[in-house]
Amino acid sequence: QVQFVESGGGLVQPGGSLRLSCAVSGSRFNIAGGRWYRQALDKQREFVAQILNSGSTNYADSVNGRFTIARDNAKNTVYLQMNSLKPEDTAVYYCNTLPFSGSWGQGTQVTVSS
Repeated sequence: QVQFVESGGGLVQPGGSLRLSCAVSGSRFNIAGGRWYRQALDKQREFVAQILNSGSTNYADSVNGRFTIARDNAKNTVYLQMNSLKPEDTAVYYCNTLPFSGSWGQGTQVTVSS
């Protein structure tokens, strides 16, 4: 079973930055790529960003131009650099494989507030 350990979240002021990390264990990580998702309070989990084995990336419109996804295959880790954070970015952030692994990690809380 694939396991995920997300870290790097915290409290940041609007306009600030955070870098999230996701350590992935299990053999499926290299199948196609990795994704970040987020879930705000009382809302459904939503797609944030994706990176394929080719290095190609894709972003939700709401974060495009502010967030950058990256991966380190040697470390089986996916990163999410978040800049120009807004209060509406407040959520628990999760990572997963592409295709979906079937399970979720604990996520990491990101709170953007002054």
